[in-house]
Amino acid sequence: MKKTFLSSLLLLALFVSKAGEGMWLPILLKQLNEKEMQSMGLKITADDIYNINKSSLKDAIMLFGGGCTGELVSDQGLVLTNHHCGYDQIQKHSSLEHDYLTNGFWAQSLAEELPNPGLSVEFLIRMEDVTQKVLEGVTASMSQAEREKIVSKNCKAIEKQAIEGSHYKAYIKPFYSGNQYYLFVNEVFTDVRLVGAPPSNIGKFGGDTDNWVWPRHTGDFSVFRIYANKDNKPADYSKENVPYQPKKYLKISLKGIQEGDFSFIFGYPGTTREYLPSQAVNMYANERNPIAIDLRGKRLDIIKAAMDADKLTRIQYSSKAASISNGWKKWIGESMGIERFHAIEKKQTFEKQFSQWAQTASGGKYQNLLETYGNAYNEYSKVYSDFTYLAEGPLSVELIRYTYSFDRLVKNCNDPKVSDSTIRVQINRLKAAAETFFQNYDRTIDQKIFTSLFSTCITEKTIGNYPELVSKMVKKHHWDFANWAATLYGKTMFTDKQKVTNLLANFKRSDAKKIEKDEAYTLAVQLYQKAIDEFSPKLDAFSDQLDSLQRIYMAAQMEFQPDKRFYPDANLTLRVAYGFIQGNQPADGVDYKYYTTLEGIMAKENPDIYDYVVEPKLKQLFQTKDYGRYAAKDGKIHVAFLASNHTTGGNSGSPVLDGNGNLIGINFDRTWESTMSDLMYDPEICRNIALDIRYCLFVIDKFAGAKRLVDEMTIVE
Repeated sequence: MKKTFLSSLLLLALFVSKAGEGMWLPILLKQLNEKEMQSMGLKITADDIYNINKSSLKDAIMLFGGGCTGELVSDQGLVLTNHHCGYDQIQKHSSLEHDYLTNGFWAQSLAEELPNPGLSVEFLIRMEDVTQKVLEGVTASMSQAEREKIVSKNCKAIEKQAIEGSHYKAYIKPFYSGNQYYLFVNEVFTDVRLVGAPPSNIGKFGGDTDNWVWPRHTGDFSVFRIYANKDNKPADYSKENVPYQPKKYLKISLKGIQEGDFSFIFGYPGTTREYLPSQAVNMYANERNPIAIDLRGKRLDIIKAAMDADKLTRIQYSSKAASISNGWKKWIGESMGIERFHAIEKKQTFEKQFSQWAQTASGGKYQNLLETYGNAYNEYSKVYSDFTYLAEGPLSVELIRYTYSFDRLVKNCNDPKVSDSTIRVQINRLKAAAETFFQNYDRTIDQKIFTSLFSTCITEKTIGNYPELVSKMVKKHHWDFANWAATLYGKTMFTDKQKVTNLLANFKRSDAKKIEKDEAYTLAVQLYQKAIDEFSPKLDAFSDQLDSLQRIYMAAQMEFQPDKRFYPDANLTLRVAYGFIQGNQPADGVDYKYYTTLEGIMAKENPDIYDYVVEPKLKQLFQTKDYGRYAAKDGKIHVAFLASNHTTGGNSGSPVLDGNGNLIGINFDRTWESTMSDLMYDPEICRNIALDIRYCLFVIDKFAGAKRLVDEMTIVE
């Protein structure tokens, strides 16, 4: 008995959240975190961070573009975020004549700031625990589908009431796997203009080679500005709009940082799954990830070879390559970290202790929970693996995705109930989409990707997972996928901008027949229908089952460990994470310093490798040591630093703040080992990577000569 009790205590100590771990709701900081944060070095209060009755730091933090974070740094709506968060906008404004990706962009006045249709930012107005209202009418005996129907109905009613009579937006999100629910009321701005961006040789220095690793020397920032109407309210783009005057903006500290200093991050982390069972972690790390890594790697090899050979192709495919590569390299690190640090074994150890407790606790209602959960994941993993081959394989081919976008038009044309005006609206959308698609499309690249992915995914063993047309064409071309691709891409109209433009220019309902006869369209429809008709029902059924089991397992874990502070998994809602400026030792004999310098950029310089080309002016500033007020106490320009703040995707662009709430850095990445934190966090291993704000201002001021932007900011020295 003593041995069992002692091992239980040790296990509980292992799993109790430590300082630096967690993504915390700002509304609960005063209750759960304020004292600990202040003992670690926070000089302000929880009310200074989140308050709905007066301005607070939350009013300076925004969800940027739906997937990143940004922060206000002036009283004129000036925004800082990552270069990679603004990358799509920079790329869309780029051409051979105005290559802002390569050369950078700096507006010299408000009039030169560039509009970005479709880009928006959101500020949190308030959040509220609405669990009781959302779960009204829900009973324990309900199926997951019945439960979700009532929850959805209640959420819609609460959201509608929350914003009645206002211009705000509201949504409710589940927490702790559906055991709690919070309402978020946001204000959305849609006139967001590009102000400045460094050249890619600064903003993406190190490129995909250095992505997710340390040491980093990337100047990963871009500058935008929010515009509002004359009443300082959100408005669509207009020349009459003026810079937004915020309730709050961040002060910027040039005092510098030291190892051991307190820091915290305020931002919108995307997705984590900290509380899953070991079978789920194994599935992601050892079954799904290897498939996705292999298929994305094949796409990247083809795209990068083409980008290296042609300047226009590099502009066209830079954003696509970055998007593909980000997940590819992240999953490599995630699986590596889970294996290296025995995450699955640690989960299994915890589950043994949980199972012992579950035999007698709460009347034994949890005693078969983990066995049931494990069996469900074992069945789910086979279907999910097959779907991953389809999603990361054939459905990731650009021709397939683009051609399928015409399916709704075809269906509408064949439906006499659909009006001509509705069809006309859709044709206009397709015309605009064609301009965007073909601007950044290369048939040769896509044809090679088609050949590579189809030949990898479709084998004698797996051909049954694909539509009848696939089997027919494979046999017709005698398993020669290159020949199939050449024939398909040569015949289809959807690789030719002029043919698509001509089709849409004078489109009639009867022209839908031309689309239906196109083999690429037929193939795309059948592939998507395979996903929709066969995989979606299976995956949805598993999702309902697994969601229900995870909700119960989450509640059970909280019951098993009543003294643990459980932070909710990330779900793209505003969170605070805190820790210290801190290096680490991720492997035997490896000791990471907490910062990098401009000297490291010069040491990495290689003019023959695009990722390591150094801008001539940056080199000149280094040689003359023309650093202005941005040098650290050691006389060097510090570029990036490590901290033990718990982050994930969505935290890109998040402000890193000191104990006084001043901006000291912009979060942009994690170390490679840290990517495991999406499935299991370890505060001894996991580190976030941030751009030192002094390097950011140095580039804006000394490199770009855009001192007018620095003059807008409030600097603390």
